[in-house]
Amino acid sequence: MEEQIKELTLLLAYLTSWDEKDRLLKQEFKKSWKGYDYGIINKLDEEEYIYQENKHKYFIWTEKGIEEAEKLIKKYEIKIKD
Repeated sequence: MEEQIKELTLLLAYLTSWDEKDRLLKQEFKKSWKGYDYGIINKLDEEEYIYQENKHKYFIWTEKGIEEAEKLIKKYEIKIKD
Protein backbone atom coordinates (compact mmCIF):
# COMPACT_ATOMS: atom_id res chain seq x y z
CA MET A 1 0.00 0.00 0.00
CA GLU A 2 2.84 2.43 0.80
CA GLU A 3 4.29 1.97 -2.70
CA GLN A 4 0.92 2.87 -4.24
CA ILE A 5 0.66 5.99 -2.08
CA LYS A 6 4.16 6.99 -3.16
CA GLU A 7 3.26 6.42 -6.82
CA LEU A 8 0.02 8.39 -6.58
CA THR A 9 1.74 11.25 -4.73
CA LEU A 10 4.39 11.39 -7.44
CA LEU A 11 1.71 11.32 -10.13
CA LEU A 12 -0.50 13.98 -8.55
CA ALA A 13 2.45 16.27 -7.86
CA TYR A 14 3.54 15.90 -11.49
CA LEU A 15 0.06 16.62 -12.83
CA THR A 16 -0.09 19.84 -10.78
CA SER A 17 3.50 20.94 -11.51
CA TRP A 18 4.60 24.02 -13.41
CA ASP A 19 7.65 25.09 -15.39
CA GLU A 20 9.67 28.02 -14.16
CA LYS A 21 12.74 29.66 -15.68
CA ASP A 22 15.56 30.79 -13.42
CA ARG A 23 16.77 34.13 -14.78
CA LEU A 24 20.20 33.88 -13.16
CA LEU A 25 20.98 30.30 -14.14
CA LYS A 26 19.10 30.59 -17.44
CA GLN A 27 17.61 27.15 -16.87
CA GLU A 28 14.06 25.89 -16.74
CA PHE A 29 12.86 23.74 -13.85
CA LYS A 30 9.68 21.79 -13.22
CA LYS A 31 8.37 22.55 -9.73
CA SER A 32 5.56 21.33 -7.46
CA TRP A 33 4.21 22.43 -4.12
CA LYS A 34 5.13 20.36 -1.05
CA GLY A 35 1.47 20.04 -0.03
CA TYR A 36 1.72 16.27 0.39
CA ASP A 37 2.71 13.93 3.19
CA TYR A 38 6.24 14.95 4.21
CA GLY A 39 7.25 11.34 4.85
CA ILE A 40 6.44 10.49 1.23
CA ILE A 41 8.08 13.68 -0.07
CA ASN A 42 11.24 12.84 1.88
CA LYS A 43 11.28 9.31 0.40
CA LEU A 44 10.91 10.72 -3.12
CA ASP A 45 13.84 13.02 -2.36
CA GLU A 46 15.95 10.15 -1.01
CA GLU A 47 15.20 8.13 -4.15
CA GLU A 48 16.23 11.16 -6.25
CA TYR A 49 12.89 11.67 -7.99
CA ILE A 50 12.82 15.22 -6.66
CA TYR A 51 15.13 17.73 -5.03
CA GLN A 52 13.96 19.80 -2.09
CA GLU A 53 15.36 22.46 0.16
CA ASN A 54 13.75 22.64 3.58
CA LYS A 55 13.23 26.39 3.47
CA HIS A 56 11.13 26.29 0.28
CA LYS A 57 7.45 25.37 -0.02
CA TYR A 58 8.09 23.66 -3.35
CA PHE A 59 10.38 20.99 -4.73
CA ILE A 60 12.17 20.64 -8.05
CA TRP A 61 11.77 17.62 -10.30
CA THR A 62 14.78 15.59 -11.40
CA GLU A 63 14.94 13.92 -14.81
CA LYS A 64 14.51 10.58 -13.05
CA GLY A 65 11.34 11.85 -11.37
CA ILE A 66 9.89 13.22 -14.59
CA GLU A 67 10.54 9.93 -16.37
CA GLU A 68 8.92 7.95 -13.54
CA ALA A 69 5.87 10.25 -13.47
CA GLU A 70 5.42 9.85 -17.22
CA LYS A 71 5.56 6.05 -16.81
CA LEU A 72 2.89 6.31 -14.11
CA ILE A 73 0.66 8.34 -16.43
CA LYS A 74 0.74 5.40 -18.83
CA LYS A 75 0.37 2.82 -16.06
CA TYR A 76 -2.75 4.46 -14.65
CA GLU A 77 -4.00 5.40 -18.14
CA ILE A 78 -4.34 9.11 -17.33
CA LYS A 79 -5.65 11.19 -20.21
CA ILE A 80 -4.12 14.67 -20.29
CA LYS A 81 -5.93 17.46 -22.11
CA ASP A 82 -4.27 20.74 -23.04
